[in-house]
Amino acid sequence: MLAAAPWIMERALGWLNHSRRLSKCYERLTRTDAAWIYIAMTRIMLQRIA
Repeated sequence: MLAAAPWIMERALGWLNHSRRLSKCYERLTRTDAAWIYIAMTRIMLQRIA
């Protein structure tokens, strides 16, 4: 199985940094952080589809 290229992760993290809420960890629960990551990635994918 091939590992993901480092630039793929860097690009994804760069996209997530555009989301203001994800720039710092404000949440108490890690699952809340995970939910915000899913929301941000869904928003990015929907913008690319449209």
